[in-house]
Amino acid sequence: MATITETVVPTKVEVSEAPQAKSTLKVVLGTMNLGREGAPLVRVHDPAVSGAMLDTLQKHGHCEVDTARIYGFGSTEEHLAQLKWQERGIAVGTKLTAKKVGPKEYSHKKDSLKPGLSESLKALGSEKVDTFYLHTPDHNTPYAETLEAVNELHEAGYFKKFGICNYAAWEVAQICELCNANGWKKPDIYQGAYSALQRNIETELFPCLRYYGVAFYSFSPLAGGMLTDRYGRDTSEYEGGSRFDPNNARGFYRKLYWNEPTFAALDIIRPLAQKHGMTTTEAALRWTSHHSAMKGDKGDAVVIGSSSAEQLEANLSNLEKGPLPEDLVQAFEEAWSLVKVNTAPYFA
Repeated sequence: MATITETVVPTKVEVSEAPQAKSTLKVVLGTMNLGREGAPLVRVHDPAVSGAMLDTLQKHGHCEVDTARIYGFGSTEEHLAQLKWQERGIAVGTKLTAKKVGPKEYSHKKDSLKPGLSESLKALGSEKVDTFYLHTPDHNTPYAETLEAVNELHEAGYFKKFGICNYAAWEVAQICELCNANGWKKPDIYQGAYSALQRNIETELFPCLRYYGVAFYSFSPLAGGMLTDRYGRDTSEYEGGSRFDPNNARGFYRKLYWNEPTFAALDIIRPLAQKHGMTTTEAALRWTSHHSAMKGDKGDAVVIGSSSAEQLEANLSNLEKGPLPEDLVQAFEEAWSLVKVNTAPYFA
């Protein structure tokens, strides 16, 4: 079995030969489940498997990968280094949380941001990344202190784009106004949860992002796996380590979606998807591409995770397909009307 110390020779894709993406939205590979065997939430630790996933991503004309310092307690970034992502022409974005990561505790104070980013760069084997994100709000540190420090890191050349994740719309506005007033690097990207079953960001967050010219990257477009055909009211067995495994840290998805309104919503979507010869997964991804509030010309992207190249291939192909039949679009609207009152806040 391969280990984290092994390397995989990448399939070199020259820019002039890179295929043109066929999807309406950019696609970013999420890597939360990649890393060292035994690390928290890691399910893919064979570099050959993850290397094949990168090959598949690039075959479809995409080249962005999303990671974080907290993923696998740092082993996810190390895993990507073993895949020689720079040689592949991959653009990596990483995130720094304001929480404890294994034995280390991070914040968004000035004296923590640079060391935290430096640890990510060392693990990734690089002097810079494409995007640096604040993973979650740090409500114990003034935004001005954080943003000034981020600006200094940007001016020093450690990253090109600045991103934020899981902030409320009013916090985004405050951050953008502070940056504009002080001439600091303004956020380029906001990353947040968004799917056909979690649309509460549409009311206030999307207008805010559009006003300030911030692109939106959605994660969990399949609602943690609920928008597949794997789970139902009577499901009693769960794949170990999955988002709905009650014994796993990611089992918090059960609190979000394992309820009667969600199953009632799926009762509306699934039969119509089947009627049109598609899986619930295909229907949900095509909804994201063509019927959500996301827009390719605004720089928006969808972040999708995977456990194999085959799974990634299927999801990328679904994202390349056309709009849904009108009755299925209306089914998604009806489904949302059933679950929106129970939807968890989009911000941390």
